[in-house]
Amino acid sequence: MIDYESATSFLDEWGTFQQQVFFLLCVFIVPNGFISITIVFVADTPAHRCLIPAHINLTAAWRNSSIPLEEDGSSGTMVPSQCFRYKIDELLRFSERGLMPGIDVNLSDVSRESCLDGWEYDRSVYTATITTEFDLVCDNSWKNPLTSSFFFCGILVASFISGQIADRYGRKIVLFVTLAVHSLFIFLQVFANSWAVFCALHFVVGMGQISNYVSAFVLGTELLGPRARTIFSTIGANLSCDVGYMLLPLCAYLLRDWRKLLLCLSLPGFLCLPFWWFIPESPRWLVSQGRVKEAEAIVRDIAKRNKIHPPAVIFHSSEERKKRSNNICDLLRSRNILPAVLLTIGYYAISLNTSNLYGDVYFNCFLSALVELPAYILSWVLFRWCSRRLSVFSSLFACGVLLLFVQLIPANLVLLAITLEMMGKFAVSTAFAFVYAYTAELYPTVLRNTAIGACSTASRIGSIIAPYFIYLRRYWTSLPYILMGSLTAVTGLLSLLLPESFGRPLPDTMAQMQHFPGIEPLCMTFTCDLS
Repeated sequence: MIDYESATSFLDEWGTFQQQVFFLLCVFIVPNGFISITIVFVADTPAHRCLIPAHINLTAAWRNSSIPLEEDGSSGTMVPSQCFRYKIDELLRFSERGLMPGIDVNLSDVSRESCLDGWEYDRSVYTATITTEFDLVCDNSWKNPLTSSFFFCGILVASFISGQIADRYGRKIVLFVTLAVHSLFIFLQVFANSWAVFCALHFVVGMGQISNYVSAFVLGTELLGPRARTIFSTIGANLSCDVGYMLLPLCAYLLRDWRKLLLCLSLPGFLCLPFWWFIPESPRWLVSQGRVKEAEAIVRDIAKRNKIHPPAVIFHSSEERKKRSNNICDLLRSRNILPAVLLTIGYYAISLNTSNLYGDVYFNCFLSALVELPAYILSWVLFRWCSRRLSVFSSLFACGVLLLFVQLIPANLVLLAITLEMMGKFAVSTAFAFVYAYTAELYPTVLRNTAIGACSTASRIGSIIAPYFIYLRRYWTSLPYILMGSLTAVTGLLSLLLPESFGRPLPDTMAQMQHFPGIEPLCMTFTCDLS
């Protein structure tokens, strides 16, 4: 058994190579920050009403009264209908006879019809979105949220398979192939001529996005030493994602047309492809696959870049051993790993909905990103000096308590409610950043990509389910807060059952996995009962 940490201890923690890889992988991750929520601006629905063709000969009075008024469910005021108009044939007859609306004709008696000639949209905010271009309103309004679902389904599928591919064929090849796919299909979306084509491309964009992020995260975790690894997996990766998150509102503000916006967002990925010649394969993964000579060649190159003279023999192994291929079945068979997967499912499924619970979506787009900055710094502090279990517990439990308090705030204290929700977002963002790094420490090299991919798969199930929590507000406004707060707090308590990895080297094999305190006896009993 090769002890990778000991064998490579002669390398600098923060030499030229580590600095270069740290920076390049952070740049890799930036596009992931804005692509995930681009749909907020690309598919937004501006104010709209039925189009009255210009060639129809109506008087100004009847043209101005051609749209019936309806009560707005949120404000209770009367607003023009977005999906109906008065029958044009009847309006023409009234107009030709010189009758006046509301005086000679009671508008409540005039028949209505759907928007047979299409819609006219408010262009003050956007020049065009896919909603305005493909008319995803009224009877087709169900297509708008489904667009996001296609993206998350792509992430769901890729999370399940890309980790296994990376664990079998390598981190580097998956990183760059998925980056190319990700950028190419964003570019192809610019030329989508129908909603169906856009959704099909959006599905592939989702697949590339999560595959690229997980591969970059795992590669950085395995290439960097313990201290640099801690900084990268908490502050580096997450702040890079947050930079992309904050850049999105600026890009969307400057580029009001969805095609121009997507064209702009596709460029950073293409610019990262030349990094292939500067980022090596993970030598830790190569060792786990028995490819010791290749791993040693890379380590010697790292030493050369850092101006360090390596020992004559780095990995003491008499021969290259053929390694048994591991897959997700090994992940589920292990009593050590299964509890971690289940608990991580609970965390991801709950946390991804937090930012959607309250507030204006455009304001929160920047505010939520801003709140995450100090959260990621705190996650690094906790990861550097504190217990893993207690850090995850405290942040998740705090988030749950804050969400439970939100539903106690009177409706007129909106600012206080937003403050509590942003504090909850701060707490859950800290846990979110922390758990990714924690997960990488718990799982062995032979299955690290697969394990993080499996956890990411669970998170996408949560992101797909999350919108239904919002619908619960129709029955009781406080219900989403009570459910989310309770579930988050309980997940925090369950995190205390995870093993402690603070100060321990990364496991490379299944045998090096830690036991899960409090769960192992239960798993053994359950296994016996099944037998």
